[in-house]
Amino acid sequence: MDITPLVPKGKQVISGYGNGQFKIAGQVYTTPVLVFPDRTVQWVVNPNAALSLECLSVVLEEEGEIDLLLIGCPKHMTMLPPKIRNALKEAGIGLEVMDTGAAVRTYNMVLAEGRRVAAALIPA
Repeated sequence: MDITPLVPKGKQVISGYGNGQFKIAGQVYTTPVLVFPDRTVQWVVNPNAALSLECLSVVLEEEGEIDLLLIGCPKHMTMLPPKIRNALKEAGIGLEVMDTGAAVRTYNMVLAEGRRVAAALIPA
């Protein structure tokens, strides 16, 4: 199903992913990214290391602007440390961790619903 017509102009729709890259709002990214409804930025994270509170600081700065963070892991889902889960909860940001493909699809659907979502994606 093509959801592109359902998303208002200017939003960051992820139109493709795979082979170590993402296509977001017409631009190709080959690094981990943080995708917000209005912009996409490079995500400074080591894909082979555990996630830290510092690597999600950009998301935490969006307190009040983002209701849900989707974290897309390339090969397997991982449990996040309680410190990260608690910081996001205190900021009013829900959290879902899933494989990258599921995170991309979920992000696009939630964005099309007009909800305030962000995705932290590591290319597979």
